[in-house]
Amino acid sequence: MARLDFFTVIREAWASYDGSMKIKAIFDVSAQVSTNHVFKVTFEARNPVFAKLSYYGKYEHFHEDHIIINNLANNLEAPYDNFLARSLVKKNDVFIYRYMDDGTEAWVIFYNPIRIKKKMPRRLNNNHIVQMGHEMALFHKACMNVRNTLPESSKTLTTDINFLTCHIEGPNSRVLNGYEDMVRKQCDTFLENIEKLNYESFPKLPVFVDWNIGNFSVTHDGKFHSRWDYDWFRVSSRVLDFYFFSRVVSDIGDRTVFSYVVETFTEERFEKFLLSYHNTFPLSYSEILFLKEAYRFFILNYVIKDGRHFFNEVYANKLQKEAYEVYFPELDKRFNAEKLLKVLKI
Repeated sequence: MARLDFFTVIREAWASYDGSMKIKAIFDVSAQVSTNHVFKVTFEARNPVFAKLSYYGKYEHFHEDHIIINNLANNLEAPYDNFLARSLVKKNDVFIYRYMDDGTEAWVIFYNPIRIKKKMPRRLNNNHIVQMGHEMALFHKACMNVRNTLPESSKTLTTDINFLTCHIEGPNSRVLNGYEDMVRKQCDTFLENIEKLNYESFPKLPVFVDWNIGNFSVTHDGKFHSRWDYDWFRVSSRVLDFYFFSRVVSDIGDRTVFSYVVETFTEERFEKFLLSYHNTFPLSYSEILFLKEAYRFFILNYVIKDGRHFFNEVYANKLQKEAYEVYFPELDKRFNAEKLLKVLKI
């Protein structure tokens, strides 16, 4: 990708959207952690927009996700009717520019700026944690209420894991040499356990998976105000959102150098969050057991399968090494569903 000129692609994308509006300047405002890039685009005669450029995965999935997200943004009931950043639309369709040149491909989507209020503190206090659990439950309820109005999603947990199992070995392997059997076992365990839990019967709704506190803002009293990062969006079980909230509420708080350890599920602070959520939007016995598999899927899919395509090289190497040496070996030792079930009185 070194030969891809991001600024040229952004200019081409905007010219395709509305060449009558001349670009004044483009600023790279990316977080520099992932391979996705975000740009602020200013103009001589209109307000700025933000452009997201991506080149990993499939264009079809990128297109499908953003069509669903834009429908969700338009359909959500108050107070979440303005929560999600909206994509720019051209002639009734979400505008997505597909750049292709000599085997190189990238996709660009534009967003209007979204109003940002407060960022959560790096380390939450008890009141923050309780409020966050309640607010997340309300947001999930709102997503549940409109789920039947949204376009279908072709991505499932099973299709992603099956893709990984087909790329454990060979020239396109996603797995570090020597760890093939470990990953194969983890994939098999995941598929076996979700079948036992009857995962297919779980309600499916839009989930954003990555709830890093840098991805959303809240009002002065802790209610969700705006959200703008959609890198890991999918339609699946609401349980997929809980691992990142265990990190948000953890004792160590937000980190600039991060790992994906399972221990945040074991903290009393997460229990407090989960109880607040459960009191607002009750969880089932099977969903609590599925927490373990949701974490397993997160590591298999976002760290092993897509890690080298999504994270920059430094983080990809770090996280994958930790997955083999820490995340998988510690999962059975550390995760305790019975303790969570007792806290929720299920």
